[in-house]
Amino acid sequence: MTAAPSQRAERPGFGETLGAAAESLGLRLSVEQTGKLLDFVSLLDRWNRTYNLTAVRDPAEMLTHHVIDCLAAVPALRRTLPGPKRVLDVGSGGGLPGIVWAVVEPVLDVTCVDSVGKKAAFIQQAALALHLDNLHAEHVRVEKLQAAPFDVLTSRAFASLSDFVNLTQGLAVSGGVWLAMKGKLPLEEIAALPVGFQAFHVERLNVPGLDAERCLIWIRKTTPIMANNESGRLQ
Repeated sequence: MTAAPSQRAERPGFGETLGAAAESLGLRLSVEQTGKLLDFVSLLDRWNRTYNLTAVRDPAEMLTHHVIDCLAAVPALRRTLPGPKRVLDVGSGGGLPGIVWAVVEPVLDVTCVDSVGKKAAFIQQAALALHLDNLHAEHVRVEKLQAAPFDVLTSRAFASLSDFVNLTQGLAVSGGVWLAMKGKLPLEEIAALPVGFQAFHVERLNVPGLDAERCLIWIRKTTPIMANNESGRLQ
């Protein structure tokens, strides 16, 4: 079940803030998608009071620092990896970015994995409450996950880039891509990527309503074709 309309009304201006941010990012959210994202904020706020899912306590900041922050990566995701994909959100925490992406990109099949039981339970509840058939949760350390391989492996402030790819390389399809959401550009982490991996595209993000540095790091295994591909698009 979704949050009652009266719960949304307790947060005046949230819908307008979300709509303006989406428009700024070039995203068109349906009424249903907008409602689900606002319901997600309400759900996260309620669970966070008991289970400490995120250090962000103010629902208004949950909207900007979490939901809109994750939305900011969607245009790049659509541009670089269009169409249906299996996505693994590693160390998902409160379902970020997995829940947000599952709402706005129904063609994605998103699995969120977290080693903390209460966080995986929250994601499972969110999938039910928001009626997201394309969202799944796994309570396990990612290196122990048994699953069919994924097209996209993403993380948001999960670990160093080196640890991220090392822990998950067995979970990627041939030609799979790692997409790391970071704050400041992690030049040292990029330089420390293990042999056989390369950051083929780096993109700075402007998050509406958030005065902070954000960037996306696209990584894949090194193949001969990469030497001839400087566009940042997958071939």
